[in-house]
Amino acid sequence: MNIYFQKSFQRGFGTYPLKGDDLRAAVDAALEAGYRAFDTAQMYGNEAETGAALAAGGVARAELCITTKVHPDNYSAEKFIPSVEASLAALKLDRADVLLLHWPPADGDVAPSLRLLQEAHDKGLAGAIGVSNYTARMMREAKAAVDVPLVTNQVEFHPLLDQNNLLAAATETGIPLSSYASVARGEVFKHGLFAEIGEGYGKSAAQVVLRWILQKGVPLNTMSTKPVNIRANFEIMDFTLSSVDMARIDTLHATGYRIIKPGLLPWVPEWD
Repeated sequence: MNIYFQKSFQRGFGTYPLKGDDLRAAVDAALEAGYRAFDTAQMYGNEAETGAALAAGGVARAELCITTKVHPDNYSAEKFIPSVEASLAALKLDRADVLLLHWPPADGDVAPSLRLLQEAHDKGLAGAIGVSNYTARMMREAKAAVDVPLVTNQVEFHPLLDQNNLLAAATETGIPLSSYASVARGEVFKHGLFAEIGEGYGKSAAQVVLRWILQKGVPLNTMSTKPVNIRANFEIMDFTLSSVDMARIDTLHATGYRIIKPGLLPWVPEWD
């Protein structure tokens, strides 16, 4: 089974942009709420703090799924493996449960960095591997570039953005999506539909959004520093949105709200 589809890991806790006391308190609250999947990255600059917080959290290592991501600046034969080893040392891990390429390479040629990613897997530095922020075209190229399954393409995914093209590519390639920016950094709350639907289920607007994502077959990551929100974001497995409500939410794709736009960072591709 894909690691992110295990019930314990479908709801992950993202650590960006947390550091210091905020990160430690948030990780503690997430562990207490029941989260067992945690997401960090070389780019976040918080791997060591995340590793320390998880090590001190009192949850057995075997119960956790820890994901980190390789910075595009390290996509070279000289830098890739040493950067992964440095991440593992910072996280206090022998291996990552999941290792992702954080962005496509700036030149668009995905094969070389994917081969380095598989090398890290083959060396035992990662239990599973995947990608992030890949287009549908890149997902097809990625499938052909490696000999081991890619467990995810982690992308911006929320009801205000039509990602049906990526969902179709996920079905075609067998590379499932997982979400970040799951509530569009709060933009979803400008739309009353979520609170309206939530009233019928006794759930909040945020819980409706997150449940919609899961029912699309997409494991998710959320982040908050407020314990009440951390817990509420986790408590979304006790209701199911009707097909009618799912379709009503789907109409908000027309909003076309995207956080990660081309030009925002050097590695953001032209989305297809």
